[in-house]
Amino acid sequence: MDLGLSNKVVLVTGGSKGIGLACARAFAKEGAKVAIVSRDPANLARAREQLASEGLHIHLTRADLHEPHSAADVVEDVSTAVGPIDILINSAGAARRYDPETLDADAFKAAMEAKYFPYIYPQQEVLRRMVERAKAGMKAGATAEPGTIINIIGMGGKHASDIHIAGGAANAALMLATVGLAHYHARYGIRINAINPGATLTERLQEALKLEAEREGIDEATALARGQAKLPLGRYAKPEEIADVALFLASPRASYVTGALIPMDGGGAPII
Repeated sequence: MDLGLSNKVVLVTGGSKGIGLACARAFAKEGAKVAIVSRDPANLARAREQLASEGLHIHLTRADLHEPHSAADVVEDVSTAVGPIDILINSAGAARRYDPETLDADAFKAAMEAKYFPYIYPQQEVLRRMVERAKAGMKAGATAEPGTIINIIGMGGKHASDIHIAGGAANAALMLATVGLAHYHARYGIRINAINPGATLTERLQEALKLEAEREGIDEATALARGQAKLPLGRYAKPEEIADVALFLASPRASYVTGALIPMDGGGAPII
């Protein structure tokens, strides 16, 4: 199926590994012009090598998105080197997990700085440019969509976990920002949606399993088996499955979808 993403300029934050890398690969396979940003040069080099071995070529940008000026620099670099950004996939940033008895105010602040702002900073810079294009297009009578944003957040913002309370609070804040900004920017034809994965088979999951194993006095394989057994679908998600939904949301096939928060947790949290 042609999703209409060929030659679209896509920026994937956190695109050097995990779900972000899966998204970069998926969009590149659809013929999009993909740029990824990460603060780790080793991860960037590894991602470039992996994708090049598959015949996929991407633009790399190294930056720390915890600072607003860095996000602005990234957007400027990609816009100059690749073209105006049509699609932003936010997948950078992850909050540390804590035992509830070790949580303090500093932990909550660190979670916001680790997860919330690395999404907000690039999103605001990309939105500013999309709005400028939309206004120019309206004057010229254009009808093309000026852009779309997909925030890959996490079910921790809807379903509290004892070891992910601070990070879950940051996730919840991102969900509110997503739907609020989607509501406002719909007037410009800009769509903003979110995907909320549950546990997904990435390095991030390995960290969580290690912490759980330490708390419960079990090995990580047992922790993995226990976790998967709790899910109605009986397994954790693969990064590629999250990327497939991102492809749909970014495509013209989802042209009337905005402000949506899509759960992808294997049916683990039956909540509205």
